[in-house]
Amino acid sequence: MKVSTTDPDSGYMFREGKPEGFFYLDHRTVDVKYNLITDVFVTAGNVHDSVPYLSRLDRQRKRFGFEVEAVALDSCYMTTPICKGLEERKIYGVIAHRRFHPTQGLYPKWKFTYEAGRNVYRCPEQQELVYRTTDRHGYRHYASDPKMCAACPG
Repeated sequence: MKVSTTDPDSGYMFREGKPEGFFYLDHRTVDVKYNLITDVFVTAGNVHDSVPYLSRLDRQRKRFGFEVEAVALDSCYMTTPICKGLEERKIYGVIAHRRFHPTQGLYPKWKFTYEAGRNVYRCPEQQELVYRTTDRHGYRHYASDPKMCAACPG
């Protein structure tokens, strides 16, 4: 873990598309109805945005008497603790979805179609992926013929 020699309370941040170094992050909550900032909280740069969320939500509910029915959050807040915490508080969470980028040269999962009658998937090039096995977590695995995919444009 990197520690700043001039400001040990800061945190070393490394995120894609962001500057790298020692930083602080400010977390803001905005009321959608009136577009007012209702909370600002500062953490070290290496603290994930989702970590202080539930405690800040609780603070605002208590301090201002907010009766929160729903919250809208960025995709980085889609974590098990936040989902569980919102459910326990009986708050409806609308959390953005992040599409994962597949490995270069591979098609993303959503481009495949499933043929239930034959229990196969079909890629965008119409090649079949047949069922191979079910892993110990219950996920079914399908595979293509490597010879057919060798010259794939995808």
